[in-house]
Amino acid sequence: MKIIDRIRNSGPFYSLEFFPPKDRSQWPRFFQTAEKLRTLDPLFVSVTYGAGGHSQENTLEITTLFAHEGYCPMAHLTCVGALTESLTAYLHKLADAGVYNVLALRGDPPKDKMIVWDACEFSYASDLVSFIHRKFPFLGIGVAGYLTPHAESPSFAADRRATANKLNAGSDFCITQLFFDPREYFEYVEQMRLLGVTKPIVPGVLPIQSMESLRRVLSLSACSMPAKFFLDLEKADREGGQAAVRELGLVYAAKQIKALLDGGAPGIHLYTLNMADLCLQLADRVRNLQE
Repeated sequence: MKIIDRIRNSGPFYSLEFFPPKDRSQWPRFFQTAEKLRTLDPLFVSVTYGAGGHSQENTLEITTLFAHEGYCPMAHLTCVGALTESLTAYLHKLADAGVYNVLALRGDPPKDKMIVWDACEFSYASDLVSFIHRKFPFLGIGVAGYLTPHAESPSFAADRRATANKLNAGSDFCITQLFFDPREYFEYVEQMRLLGVTKPIVPGVLPIQSMESLRRVLSLSACSMPAKFFLDLEKADREGGQAAVRELGLVYAAKQIKALLDGGAPGIHLYTLNMADLCLQLADRVRNLQE
């Protein structure tokens, strides 16, 4: 089933994002984590891979195993530097394995390679969306949205138009990059609606586990966060270390999720960082706030 059909037939939901361990010896622990998080009854689970398609076969194998275990899996798929033949072959592999949903991304080249975008067969995610929609109409397609514009976008307006183009090219829904202020999400949705986008926009939420991981994520995603929250986290780190940061992060994320759901978000996409206990604690906090 396409994820969009599950969204349309569901109330507020959780979906989960995992990244496959590079070391296959860690896979048993990875699947134990996924099994723990099954208690959240995720509407779907997405599986990422590295820049330039690194570990793509791991994504294929893990999404296949997820499908066999009764999850609704979505495989991340980047098109940077890819050829039509290789993408076609990979999409056939996914479908043959029972994986019927993809998150269509442009992606970034590996650090050791330079890419001239205009020279690529697929220069933008919208190119990939159009290709999949045309050649594999039975596949569900999600795309990414950036509340803080993508680093290469010249303006907020240009970034919003680019996302609208991806959705209009044949994708079903959008998942936002992580953010920390619910007001940014609702403003983003309003701007997309003004551009004629009526498809679901699912907010992405990251539970903070440490200042180290937060700084790494911020450097990779280029997202912004409220200055007061960041200063509060730094103070918690100085006074109580990682445990204090984690607690403050849980309190904040639970309030963020409640505000998003109360405001009409269709569901919550959790960036799990493969941390089952953290995500389960967060879901408990949300339930407590809703009671």
